[in-house]
Amino acid sequence: MHSLLVEGMGVQNWTYILVGITFTLYIGIAIWSRAGSTKEFYVAGGGVSPLANGMATAADWMSAASFISMAGIISFAGYDGAVYLMGWTGGYVLLALLLAPYLRKFGKFTVPDFIGDRYYSKTARIVAVFCALLVSFTYVAGQMRGVGIVFSRFLEVDINTGVIIGMLIVLFYAVLGGMKGITYTQVAQYCVLIFAFMVPAIFISIQITGNPIPQLGFGGELTDGSGTYLLDKLDGLSTELGFAEYTEGSKSMIDIFAITLALMVGTAGLPHVIVRFFTVKRVKDARKSAGIALLLIVLLYSTAPAVAVFARTNMIETVSNKPYADVPDWFTKWETTGLISFTDKNNDGLIKYVANKEQNELVVDRDIMVLANPEIANLPDWVIALVAAGGLAAALSTAAGLLLVISASVSHDLIKKIVNPKISEKGELITARLSAVGAVCVAGYFGINPPGFVAAVVALAFGLAAASFFPAIILGIFYKRMNKEGAIAGMVVGITAMLLYMIKYKLGWFDETLPDKSEWWFGISPEGFGSIAMLLNFIVSILIMKFTPAPPQDVQEIVENIRIPSGAGEATH
Repeated sequence: MHSLLVEGMGVQNWTYILVGITFTLYIGIAIWSRAGSTKEFYVAGGGVSPLANGMATAADWMSAASFISMAGIISFAGYDGAVYLMGWTGGYVLLALLLAPYLRKFGKFTVPDFIGDRYYSKTARIVAVFCALLVSFTYVAGQMRGVGIVFSRFLEVDINTGVIIGMLIVLFYAVLGGMKGITYTQVAQYCVLIFAFMVPAIFISIQITGNPIPQLGFGGELTDGSGTYLLDKLDGLSTELGFAEYTEGSKSMIDIFAITLALMVGTAGLPHVIVRFFTVKRVKDARKSAGIALLLIVLLYSTAPAVAVFARTNMIETVSNKPYADVPDWFTKWETTGLISFTDKNNDGLIKYVANKEQNELVVDRDIMVLANPEIANLPDWVIALVAAGGLAAALSTAAGLLLVISASVSHDLIKKIVNPKISEKGELITARLSAVGAVCVAGYFGINPPGFVAAVVALAFGLAAASFFPAIILGIFYKRMNKEGAIAGMVVGITAMLLYMIKYKLGWFDETLPDKSEWWFGISPEGFGSIAMLLNFIVSILIMKFTPAPPQDVQEIVENIRIPSGAGEATH
């Protein structure tokens, strides 16, 4: 009787139950931990434990791009998709070792706050606020799109309605709880998203290879007794359809290097991740929470390639060259979202999925691969619903962190530090909450009208962070002679170069059609151009610094002090 009840509930009912439970949990936590002061709103009062901060950082870090899009990109790009794994994981190590402890010792709430004080300049602060807003809005557009995709498929509402529901949920706990509310909801969201990512991966790994560990399963032999390895089978399926071998790369070495570097240094300049390290009591705790977060992140990142291989193999075997009249339920349900579509070009009723664009009849949005994976593999309904709840947890946790950066940049860095220094604490808190409301509305607009699929939008945000913040932060910490003139000029040149390249080669605003890959500078894609823009920033910063006065002595002493480990047990203000 019980099993009949469970079977009869259906994916949609399970999704309502699981999403309902998780949303109630997030809202409950936000009410319980609502912020009463600006310190609680910006940095959770500075008293978060390393374990909680590590989990919250991991959730903040693993966005819809990590949960939904990364395995989707790898499943289509194969070997080339590895740049996202290398760049994002490597970037986190860079952040933990080179930036987090020093910024924590500096004791500022936000990246523009660090840049404004380190470079003793209102102009530097304004440029940093502009860059923080640009990076955060580009990034949050990808998250809102992810929310819309999950809602549209699993709760069967259209993508735009899904985006609006997501906006309202984030708004509630980000505006009410501030960083304090966000930190503890992110701890819950990490648990939800990692469980939701691992459970189907383990199920499918056992199904295909008999190995319960997905990281080993995707390199193992199939259970069909043929003695064939899974990756060999996928290589064969890919070449039969005219695609490149899955395990062979097609990107040039310079582009792989540029994208990996842009993602790495972009990570290290991401304002919403950096601010997490201000929420712990001591510098030592910042290092600890960085290490914990890395372990928690690796769990998902090492599983993503396996999920990509499982999803790609199952999808090709399920639909390629099969009669459209016999497609499984999951196919028709995803068709209603517009993220998978079939056009019968030769009227034979068969789904022809091939590399040749003229002959290909199946268009698959890569963002659906993780979400559709359990359905393609015929897993139980509750697992399918769990993945939906996990996708929402991933997107909402990062969206909330980004909204906080946006509201802190406006209320703390612009209003309090520049426009109205005499503003009361209560006034600043109201401004922070109002700017969060405005940010959600803009984010929602971008979620409804997004530039490209989720991970590509996010990759551009990393490029913008690499081009603007990374050189200013690194030089600010490790080079006491670095002055405001050099930092401002470098940030302006870096962000401008990245924006122009992005507009020309990604959005095609200067041309009727998008320029061909052959026109890319040095063969570097828009996702990788952040590396070039970052080098320009470094060169301009150092050149201008050579011909302008040194910073005041007190600033140079602060820089000396940041790097002294003695007394590192205490935060120095």
